[in-house]
Amino acid sequence: MKIKEKMELEVEVDKRHIISLGKRLYTESVELLRELVNNAYDADATKVYVEIDPEKIEVSDNGEGMDLEGLKQYFLIGSEEKVIHSRSPKFGRVRVGQFGIGKFASLAAAACFEVITQHKEFAARVIFDKIAWETSKNKWHIPLEILDYDHERDDGTTIILSKLTKSFDLEDVEKKLMEGVPLKAPDFEVYVNKKRLYARSLIGQKIPILEGSKFGLISGEIIIVTSSMASMKELGIDIKVKGVTVKKALFGMETWGKVVCRIKGEINADFLPITSDRSNFVTDSDEYQAFLKVMEKVVSIIKRTLGKEAYRREDRKAGRVVKDALNRIHKSLALNPDLSPFGPVPYGDNKETGKGAVFEKGKGKTQNKTDIKTIKESKPKSKKKKRRNPLVKKITPNAIVRRVRMGDKSVSVCLDFFGENGPECFSEGNVVYINRDHSLYKRQSKRTATYTMYIGRLLTQEISLMHETRSPRLAFSRQSKLLKDAFKDDIF
Repeated sequence: MKIKEKMELEVEVDKRHIISLGKRLYTESVELLRELVNNAYDADATKVYVEIDPEKIEVSDNGEGMDLEGLKQYFLIGSEEKVIHSRSPKFGRVRVGQFGIGKFASLAAAACFEVITQHKEFAARVIFDKIAWETSKNKWHIPLEILDYDHERDDGTTIILSKLTKSFDLEDVEKKLMEGVPLKAPDFEVYVNKKRLYARSLIGQKIPILEGSKFGLISGEIIIVTSSMASMKELGIDIKVKGVTVKKALFGMETWGKVVCRIKGEINADFLPITSDRSNFVTDSDEYQAFLKVMEKVVSIIKRTLGKEAYRREDRKAGRVVKDALNRIHKSLALNPDLSPFGPVPYGDNKETGKGAVFEKGKGKTQNKTDIKTIKESKPKSKKKKRRNPLVKKITPNAIVRRVRMGDKSVSVCLDFFGENGPECFSEGNVVYINRDHSLYKRQSKRTATYTMYIGRLLTQEISLMHETRSPRLAFSRQSKLLKDAFKDDIF
């Protein structure tokens, strides 16, 4: 480009404090690039290209660019331009930048800072050389070159950092930009070495958040990821202001143990005041205290969701264990017909399962749920007088019910909650009830190796009592034989 005119811009601040201030505000050099990309976002850019090589870094955008007054404003530290005009002119974006120190802080990582911009027939270049600047004493002027407008390129701004004094790891740059840049905003794309960056997408159970406060809206999404995706490296929920992550927080969930590794997501609260280094919030402000009250509600929602998920997971596990135990006992009864209260039990003739046991799940809202009517249907008809006050009048919606055919009859198993002081197990007719609140059940259900054996012990106990109730000693002897044959192929 042909230089048309040369002039100088005067910086109205004590230069001795600029670099030291920049170092304190931007403790990691990669944060400087985040600041430059966010400046492009504020300038209504739709595309930002970050090119990194060992010699220099270039950040270019197709935003509005700057005219002469815009350049003066750009190099004015502490300008209130983005506070007064909090939204961008073209897309109405809520502007992210605030303090205006980022371009000078770049000198903490590079000895030369160059700005090339053009806007509506105006084009200019500013070169800020740290070495030349340090040789001057009290004067501080930034060389400005007015250039011919390049009609072959769009308006926009390019920042070039050269004579690097710090290294930039490509992976760290991508990670920081993915966290600290509003990549989910419409009409905004960021590329690093020609690779487009996308906001991280997590797979899991999603909890949408939309809460109001007197200071503004609090929105976002909490995701409970699968155990395979859980990680200890990045704990916490991203707290964002204007689409940019300020910090991660757990809000007391760190006491929950390993499950906290599965809690991810983000919360947006644009009204939160942030500290000058953008790494935290002004915690003693009224805005932040109001935010904490909303987050207490969010945490309680997360806790309830995790509790329901744990029950579902435990229900599936319990259903599999009961089925396995029943199949083993079915086989044992077939081998010991003299011990069966149901008469001869055939085994191995069921084409569907290949094991002879025909299982039925209880009816209800889910596969593992049933109602008391289904259980009562499994009880054999008897001319004896029915119990006026049955032990179980109604089962809970979370009860797990399995029924298996034993020859011409069937036996049902119901795992439900009968209280910590309730019996470990009991039976009514051909229905065996197992108490999930009992301390022994709670302990054994956590031990995979013995869970099936424990259920098998309770079932053989009740089945033996169905066959022989006059002599407990004889019933226990029959139980021992059934249990031994049910698990004789296992090695513990």
